[in-house]
Amino acid sequence: MENLLYLIFTISLASLAFAGYLARSVLQKDTGNKQMQEIAAAIKEGAEAFLRRQNKTIGLLSLVLALIIFLFYKTSTSENVTTLGSNQLQVALRITISFLIGAACSLIAGYTGMFVSIRANIRAAAAAGRSLNEALQVALRGGAVSGLFVVAMSLLGVGGLFYLFDGLKDPKSIPGQIVGFAFGASFVALFAQLGGGIFTKAADVGADLVGKIEVGIPEDDPRNPAVIADLVGDNVGDCAGRGADLFESTAAENIGAMILGVALFGVYGIGGILFPLLARAFGLIATIVGVMVVRTKGNEDPMSALNRGYYVTTVLAMIGFYVAVWKLLNNNLWFFFAGVIGILTALAFVFITQYYTDYKYRPVKSIAEASLTGPATNIIAGLAVGFECTGMPVMVISAAIWGAYYCGVRALPGVEGAGLYGTAVATMGMLAPCAYILAMDTFGPITDNAGGIVEMSHASEEIRARTDRLDAVGNTTKALTKGYAIGSAALAAFLLFSAYIDEVKKITHDKVFAVDLTRVEVFIGALIGATLCFVFSALAIRAVGKAAFYVINEVRRQFKENPGIMKGTSKPDYGRCVDIVTTGALKEMVAPGLLAVGVPVLTGLLFKYLGGPGRPGAEAVAALLMVGTIGGILLANVMNNGGGAWDNAKKFIESGQYGGKGSDAHKAAVVGDTVGDPFKDTAGPSLHVLIKLLSTITLVLAPLFL
Repeated sequence: MENLLYLIFTISLASLAFAGYLARSVLQKDTGNKQMQEIAAAIKEGAEAFLRRQNKTIGLLSLVLALIIFLFYKTSTSENVTTLGSNQLQVALRITISFLIGAACSLIAGYTGMFVSIRANIRAAAAAGRSLNEALQVALRGGAVSGLFVVAMSLLGVGGLFYLFDGLKDPKSIPGQIVGFAFGASFVALFAQLGGGIFTKAADVGADLVGKIEVGIPEDDPRNPAVIADLVGDNVGDCAGRGADLFESTAAENIGAMILGVALFGVYGIGGILFPLLARAFGLIATIVGVMVVRTKGNEDPMSALNRGYYVTTVLAMIGFYVAVWKLLNNNLWFFFAGVIGILTALAFVFITQYYTDYKYRPVKSIAEASLTGPATNIIAGLAVGFECTGMPVMVISAAIWGAYYCGVRALPGVEGAGLYGTAVATMGMLAPCAYILAMDTFGPITDNAGGIVEMSHASEEIRARTDRLDAVGNTTKALTKGYAIGSAALAAFLLFSAYIDEVKKITHDKVFAVDLTRVEVFIGALIGATLCFVFSALAIRAVGKAAFYVINEVRRQFKENPGIMKGTSKPDYGRCVDIVTTGALKEMVAPGLLAVGVPVLTGLLFKYLGGPGRPGAEAVAALLMVGTIGGILLANVMNNGGGAWDNAKKFIESGQYGGKGSDAHKAAVVGDTVGDPFKDTAGPSLHVLIKLLSTITLVLAPLFL
């Protein structure tokens, strides 16, 4: 098993080296003309300045929380803490160190994705001047740096802590001690996604409402003072934020599966605990091959080329999954079938998200058609699509959980925990192509920025047409990544909820721990969990509105006080808009973030001391976690897919349908897109981070509620 860990580390390090190779090959590309370089430099400067200030804020919050965690475990007189290890100081140190390393790795993962994206954008723009295929490959390979780096860092972090804490000697206790790594990653990811999401959408809304509607200039027009802030936002939200998001996804799900693997220690030994890490490592190899096969010929749809790479990644990941089952789970094919269910679930979510957000299909076309009669009908149609799109994902998730559980039961008949381990294996399967999915996500902001650079540098219509095609595909890839993240969050939430129940049973030595919704305390906990999702979303959306208010006023002021901007004789003050959005985003991200952390803790403590007999604190938190997860999944689907559909309805009209750019239908679609912006890029993505944060915080603090 020590050699197996070395294999996992070797694959992870090789993936990091390959990510370095991709970064070098992208950075060696042509950077275009001087005007393009000036625009790209402004984007780079704004993005790095924001991320430095955001990371400083998140770092301070993480240190405070780490101190609280350490003091809780070190000073607790409860016997519950000793179930994680006989040495209380050692347990406190290990959980705290795990938390800090998880937080640091999450920050690094987010920064790495953005570092490459703000340098790949100009190279993709310059490549578009030569061919669509070259621009496609530059953008995807730039995105793949982030995807490979995030998953490899997660593997090294979890596997490294397991090894350093002597997990090979004490494999049953260590997964519970390294759960702090997942909590640290989730904590950082929530603030990174919130801060980046608020920034990007406040700038986008401000730029669109004044630029497109009030003064009638095109998107990414260099005369718009908010256009640089808008392009900066694409990177800090969709690259840094999403990188941290998927980093914490892989970390939390790896550790959750390892905890459930402890229940099967008598059957598979340490193999059942290390299986998630080996399966994830093979997914990295599959991603490398998938990225390298992507190319498009002539006038082929770029989405078809990206899909081919995804299919190659999926097939190879499935082969790797079989090898992991053969090696560690005694070639039990029922567990392989559970993994296949997870992989097919990921594929289903990609197709469902494409259906609801791509303008080839009925939902987006219906919103575009509704725009003919004004903004009100556009918004009505968009909300209808958002609510409708919850149906198919829930059916897919339900079938996946049921099927995977059944596979686990059939794999080991009569063995307690086998069914739950089946769902854990399915979650591993769904996350097998995670690195490729993240590459497609980062592809979106790179192509979006490339289009903005081309527009602002007054490149030819032919080049702009190429970047427009890639930008439209990028909108779809960003939407399907969010759909994929929701699906993985749903499976992972069930996995982590099961891990929480398992942890409580281990602490209390109870054979059964039931969550009884007929108990008053438990029902209230469930109600709080559902409400948390809505209040959290409200704060996130309101934060966008507040920051956008200041951006809009600033853009109007500049147009009014400097008429030369519209004439093209004066240059707008881009830096002022970037500063305004940076200050607003960092200020507004704190309240929803602290709400997400504080509510489950306060709920558990309240009912621990004021509840009735039994274990009301732990039960109330379990209900909050369960119902909050369900509410969060549904609400995130509405926001992500609804917002993506609004965005591409606008793009569909801009392609020449229903009057094209500047028409009344286009103005109505811009309003709808503005409503959808904070849905799909701020509240929606933050919700699936919230779901996993609830799971990890309850796992770390489970002894506190008993």
